[in-house]
Amino acid sequence: MVLTLLALLWSALVSAPASAGPADTSDALDRLEEILELRIDDGLLDAEALQPAILVSSQPRYEASQAWYAARVIEVLERSLGADSLRLCEACMAPRAFVAEGSLTWQTGPVSLDDVVRLDDQSRGDAPPARSAIWLDEHRGGVAVRIVDLRTARVIFAQNVDPNLVEYDNTQRAYGLSEELERRSRGDSVTQTFVDFALYPGQHLSLDWTDQWGPTNSNLSGLTISVLDPIVGIGACHYKVTPLFNTMVGGQVLISLPTAITRSVGDSDEDALDPLLNVAGVVRVPFGRSNYGGVLTVSTNGVVGLGISLMNIRFLPVLL
Repeated sequence: MVLTLLALLWSALVSAPASAGPADTSDALDRLEEILELRIDDGLLDAEALQPAILVSSQPRYEASQAWYAARVIEVLERSLGADSLRLCEACMAPRAFVAEGSLTWQTGPVSLDDVVRLDDQSRGDAPPARSAIWLDEHRGGVAVRIVDLRTARVIFAQNVDPNLVEYDNTQRAYGLSEELERRSRGDSVTQTFVDFALYPGQHLSLDWTDQWGPTNSNLSGLTISVLDPIVGIGACHYKVTPLFNTMVGGQVLISLPTAITRSVGDSDEDALDPLLNVAGVVRVPFGRSNYGGVLTVSTNGVVGLGISLMNIRFLPVLL
């Protein structure tokens, strides 16, 4: 009985119509145009180094896209690279015949880079040879783009683009993870800054500069400056990131500056406003993936405070 229900459920899922379609393709091309403009503006793509470019493939996936897909692709590429720097190779995806001395070659299927260069040489006349080849095909849920340097065969840009940039975000996240793993292997530290505003029922304001370290980057140690608890204090801090909601647990060891100054210039060992040495326990809970969180502080002065913590900010970029 259970196997029968599972088989029926599988059949329903397989036979269900796909939600993706030409509407997603049109939106994906809009996102691609925005991405290309951003990459050209930030210098990751050199438009001049790609010119002239030859469009090798613009294959639609759906029958409803065949009437407009190729024209829309050309429009996107012309806006990004320039109208005078784009060529269309209609023969690249068609069956090809090459005649050489004593031989006749008939080819079908995907075109090679050598064939692209050969077809470009046969049709470009006195114009300069194409520097890059572009494949921009429709797939389920969006488009797939690949830009290759014809001189070195290097893939300059490759990306699957969907209307909501889900695959794009996943790719960026994967690259970010790779960069993070390389950074850890080099032993480079990461500076994090925290500003705590614990205002109820007690007041504890502090600013921390910390270095993130350890095999899993779960330790943070650094310098802290506190106001109100004690009145003015400076010292060291250390925190540990736990798996539970990425909660950060640690503490601050602070020296009261007014008390230290009073003791250094006078003969009395009495505390001025606060004890010379102050310790505060700190718990920070981030709000999801944002740079904000809740903070709880408990100090040896008997001050308990709840408030907001600003995490990983660039409050003083000169010092960071």
